[in-house]
Amino acid sequence: MAEAQLQQFLEKVRQLNAFVALSEADPKLRAALQDCSHHHEVVALARLHGFEIGRRWGDGQTTSNLLSGPCPAAGEEDTSLLAEGPGWRLVRIHSCQAASPPGFWYDQPEAEWITLLQGSARLRFADEAEARELGHGDSLLINPHRRHRLEATDPSPGSVWLALFWWEACAT
Repeated sequence: MAEAQLQQFLEKVRQLNAFVALSEADPKLRAALQDCSHHHEVVALARLHGFEIGRRWGDGQTTSNLLSGPCPAAGEEDTSLLAEGPGWRLVRIHSCQAASPPGFWYDQPEAEWITLLQGSARLRFADEAEARELGHGDSLLINPHRRHRLEATDPSPGSVWLALFWWEACAT
């Protein structure tokens, strides 16, 4: 077995063990697991709790699932670069009970389009009186230098974002 396959196998075992431990500690989860009638329901239930147990460890990694992977620690975000080119980048962000530090505002030189694939979030713009509530499937465009901050994201399994950043020269 190649090292990459071994690491895949060990990660799947780790996630399976953690999901089993959680189901043994949580009677509601154990009951929900017992109610599953097939493999796909178990995989979906595990994913709701931040575990990716559906992919076979020996399969090639030719595709990826934007909603898979463990939830980051509370208050944290994991960011993955998915693709990039001259003047643009596509990023996946997985947030868990995350918020911008007090008094911090993003003021970025590039445009940003975001969509929320999982969970919910609250964003505040410096030029708006109220924060915006975003839910699964919501998207918005943030113009360059429009000051904004993250007020809150969901607890585990967290909020998953897709963010496309680009510079004006790329848009013309």
